[in-house]
Amino acid sequence: MKSPLVAVLTLSLVLAGCSGIRDSRINPFNWFGKSRQAEAITLVPVGGYGTSASDRRVLVDQVTRLEIRRTPEGAIVSAAGLPPTQGWWDAELVAENHGLPVGGTVTYRFLVGEPVPGTAVASRVLTAESREVTAGAFLSNIALQDVRRIVVTGAGNSRSVNR
Repeated sequence: MKSPLVAVLTLSLVLAGCSGIRDSRINPFNWFGKSRQAEAITLVPVGGYGTSASDRRVLVDQVTRLEIRRTPEGAIVSAAGLPPTQGWWDAELVAENHGLPVGGTVTYRFLVGEPVPGTAVASRVLTAESREVTAGAFLSNIALQDVRRIVVTGAGNSRSVNR
């Protein structure tokens, strides 16, 4: 009976002494200090993204694939495109008419950014797969209510999916 009592008393004394460690540098929860408010830092350009004056992207040459993947909240529109060479980037599906359906059709433009000048292109590996770029967009269930057709357009062709 004495040893459990001694163990409980020793444990309570040790725990009482730990209150001083709570604010010390020994405690790993204090290593980074408390958070404080700071000015927001953003990488958005001065004119913003997607404005007609600053957006220098062009339509992809060919739209090779268009898929609609259903989710519980709506659908993900996924498209693949084929630019003329490697190095094209910044792919995006940009909705026309602010994403509102016209006659039951939602239309996206498949935009891509040109390669950076001086970008090395592998001459031995110029397969279509090595040049392919993909982009996606999300449509909520509310936005899908009046949609019967989704079209993605490129410079040379367009692809569509019907409901």
